[in-house]
Amino acid sequence: MTKTYLKYRTRIMVLAGFAFFSWASICVRLFQIQILNGARYQATLIQQSQKKQNIPANRGNIYDQKNRPLTRNIIHYTLSVNPEKVTDKQGLSRAISERTGISHEKYLEKLNSKSKFEYLERNLQRETLGPLLTTSYQGLKIERKFRRYYPHNQIAAQILGYTNFDDEGISGIEKDFNNYLTGTSGWVAKTKGWSGQVQHKSGMPFNMPIDGNNIQLTLDLEYQSILEEELQKRRKETNALAATGIIMNPQTGEVLAIASVPGFNNNNFRKSASEFHRIRSITDWFEPGSTFKIVAATSAAFDEDISLKEEFNCENGEFQYYSIQIKDHDPHGMLTVPQIINHSSNIGIVKLSEKLGRKIIYDTSINFGFGSKTGISLIGEVPGRLIPTTDYSAVSLGHIAMGHQVGVTAIQLATAYCAIANGGYLIKPRLIRQIINDKNEVVYSETPTIIRKIANEQAMRDVRKMLRGVVTNGTGTNANIPGWDIAGKTGTAQKVKNGKYSNELFISNFIGFFPYKDPQLLAFIMLDEPEKPFHWGNEGAAVAFQRIVSRIINMDDSITPPQRSKKQNKYVNNDQKEDIIIGVREIEKLPESTLPINLSTISSRYSNKVKMPELRGLSMRKAMAVLNEHDLKFKMDGSGTVSWQAPKPGDFVSKGLTCDVGLK
Repeated sequence: MTKTYLKYRTRIMVLAGFAFFSWASICVRLFQIQILNGARYQATLIQQSQKKQNIPANRGNIYDQKNRPLTRNIIHYTLSVNPEKVTDKQGLSRAISERTGISHEKYLEKLNSKSKFEYLERNLQRETLGPLLTTSYQGLKIERKFRRYYPHNQIAAQILGYTNFDDEGISGIEKDFNNYLTGTSGWVAKTKGWSGQVQHKSGMPFNMPIDGNNIQLTLDLEYQSILEEELQKRRKETNALAATGIIMNPQTGEVLAIASVPGFNNNNFRKSASEFHRIRSITDWFEPGSTFKIVAATSAAFDEDISLKEEFNCENGEFQYYSIQIKDHDPHGMLTVPQIINHSSNIGIVKLSEKLGRKIIYDTSINFGFGSKTGISLIGEVPGRLIPTTDYSAVSLGHIAMGHQVGVTAIQLATAYCAIANGGYLIKPRLIRQIINDKNEVVYSETPTIIRKIANEQAMRDVRKMLRGVVTNGTGTNANIPGWDIAGKTGTAQKVKNGKYSNELFISNFIGFFPYKDPQLLAFIMLDEPEKPFHWGNEGAAVAFQRIVSRIINMDDSITPPQRSKKQNKYVNNDQKEDIIIGVREIEKLPESTLPINLSTISSRYSNKVKMPELRGLSMRKAMAVLNEHDLKFKMDGSGTVSWQAPKPGDFVSKGLTCDVGLK
């Protein structure tokens, strides 16, 4: 070792040790940053250099049965700020004021707020914003959103409901099926440049939004419009407090229209009273009066111990029934069961019910669905009121037979009469036809469902004949339409006020279907507290029924009149009776475990109805052969294979209908 090395050895060792430990410290720190805390620093880097921007999903839309839109989504913009971060408050408030026409002091007050978040405006259109979209103001946040819009304003407003500012359903279908309608938002990652500008670059991660499901209802927009227009017209004519109506297909249970007036415009629902928003057909029960007499009539038609030709003494219009006096609208002497229904005799129906007994009347009421929910796909349905026989007083049986001391909803009464129209099968009312996701896949659907069998076809045929007599020569003559064989029943019920039946407040209602031997449509109309003499079912509700049905018949070519022979002016048989018997036997063979079942299994008893076949993909010759097999006419357009058809596959249509078929 040299003297020089020995002289500087200590100094060299110190420097070498310092270099080694510095290098080791750097390695440890790099290990700590890159390995131990790598994920945290990477997230911090991404947060500083990238921004995840939310991509809102479109809310699913609602359509009628013919795919006409009942809702739409409109793009709108929301302006919000953190007042602490706004540097030019005067300039921003005046810029917004110039575009909206609202005083800038309103915006300046929000900008001077001590809150960390303030909404300046919502639901602004692009045209209103104008240059604000491209002008940069420190602290201003502009969000692009969607707002629900209802193109038909008040039409079907109660059924559709409405959404809040956050596009969440808070009423009607919008609320009840909000989970189906709401989509899943997506996002896209964007980078921040040196200037702070955010932009998207290829290769950056993203997640596309999933739009909400579309819902197809059983409602028909044209039927719904007619129903609401005529209800409103009749309500004003009779000075009624409110009016309610339902139109159904009695064979399938499809609700084609359902409404109450006064209604509201769900584009401006805050400007109307909340009492007009509820769906009265399912939420409000009432005493129906004489429309409830079908319970006793059906019981008599089904009871082997009672002949429909048996006569009952109606006491010339006045009868002391235990402690109460019963009166008829018109005095009658001896009446048969059909005549009791035709003339709506209170005395006759009470005597008939006494002979049948309280158990039969109660059991038949239960079978018709009274006292329980129908199962319609709407939240808020009430079961009505049906007191058990153990709670009957001496006069309860008579009151209930006349339609008092019992509470029904409009949908219950309509569903019960559907059972009479379709041959004795209580069916579940359908409002949702299908729900389809963004991939055009059906995620939910409702098919015709039988709840129970009430009576055999012969009993229902007898009851339909009675109801036909109501319109031809009974209490419902104002509902008649020549050539269409309307059948139905009037109802007039006193409302309860201060614990007693009022002689001034009434419910006027009428329910009918047509043609009575092969019903295609059923409609229920109810007027709440109409002025006299419109409180009578025939003078009030039956007139609205006749107007509605007349307009539908003139509008819808698929509604066909009853077929008659030229010589006898009677229905053409076409072996209909045999088809009916076969249909009933097929249902009776099914074990209880198979119920509920598809109603199409009993459609064979309707001789003039056929299920529209699937034609898409078939050749012209094959399509023509299939249509001929189903007794359907056709109009071909184009050549090749079938690409579209009208009506849609699965629809029940009348035989002889001309179908449109497009080929490519």
